[in-house]
Amino acid sequence: MLAQTLLTKIMSYRILGAGIDIIEVARVQKQVEGTAGFCQRVFSPVEIAYCESKRHAAQHYAARFAAKEAFFKALGTGWRDGMEWREVSVENNELGRPSLVLSGKAKEVAAAAGATRLHVSLSHLKEMACATVIIETEQTT
Repeated sequence: MLAQTLLTKIMSYRILGAGIDIIEVARVQKQVEGTAGFCQRVFSPVEIAYCESKRHAAQHYAARFAAKEAFFKALGTGWRDGMEWREVSVENNELGRPSLVLSGKAKEVAAAAGATRLHVSLSHLKEMACATVIIETEQTT
């Protein structure tokens, strides 16, 4: 009975969109270090605190920037409709697993599109960072 309930729950979603982005860490590092207000315009306070706590902060900023780009691609809208970069925030749970937290216009647009679950995966090396985002919606049967 439990297996059937879990299977029903798993099968009640479908992919609404998928996005991927890759970026050079140096490009983001240049903006973070050289452009006044860049971090405050692009990253949430939670993201800034997380990245600044890391030894190689630019790699973490770059991965989060890639996640924002991947989210907009998965949503199918691009960065428009009054959405702000910092409204898409990558936050980590106590085990370090990243998740997307939406606010403001980004949350409204995603809800209007039918987004009910978000998945994000990040990866970074010394020179490159990438992210994949999958947006799911509830299956209507």
